[in-house]
Amino acid sequence: MARLSARKHTNQTNNPRKGSGQIRIIAGQWRGRKLKVLNSEGLRPTTDRVKETVFNWLSPYLHQSHCLDLFAGSGGLGFEALSRYAAFSTFVEKDAAAAKQLKANLQLLELSSEQAKLVNQDALQFLNQRPSEPYDVVFIDPPFRKNLLQPSCELLHLNGWLKPDALVYLEFENEGSEPNLPNNWQCIKQKQAGQVNYRLYQVE
Repeated sequence: MARLSARKHTNQTNNPRKGSGQIRIIAGQWRGRKLKVLNSEGLRPTTDRVKETVFNWLSPYLHQSHCLDLFAGSGGLGFEALSRYAAFSTFVEKDAAAAKQLKANLQLLELSSEQAKLVNQDALQFLNQRPSEPYDVVFIDPPFRKNLLQPSCELLHLNGWLKPDALVYLEFENEGSEPNLPNNWQCIKQKQAGQVNYRLYQVE
């Protein structure tokens, strides 16, 4: 995978009501396509403004990449990657209702098992095993204030989930503690929007 040359943002309001909202795919083969998502407490899809920045960072490196969308929620990051011609995305989501909606959106986009996989499982349990194949790009946007970021990064590193030169996107709250990341992860891009930090790391 090519090496970069340079070194879920405002939070959408949590809505505890059941029902459906929408996310929009902002570029690629499904540009402008809207997908249903649950309106539920704790589910906060990455905003279009942040998503556009992140995928501008990633755009030269997504083609034919294998992506892992942990804490997938709406699946907005994994679907955006596939729209921009990633070869494969795995969506990991613990909540059964959110996973059911993800499955419906995978079927709506007519994605085959060779293009996408949905795993209805706790993300840390999923990572606490050896992968059949490591990933090029990993998105980590865990629920805030649950202390999930640090153990997720540790398991990715320890259990061989990352290819050489893999890219890892992190999204976390400002008031959270600074993550203690592996020494071979280099921060190559970072920004802040509202109460959220978002960063891109590359594995050396």
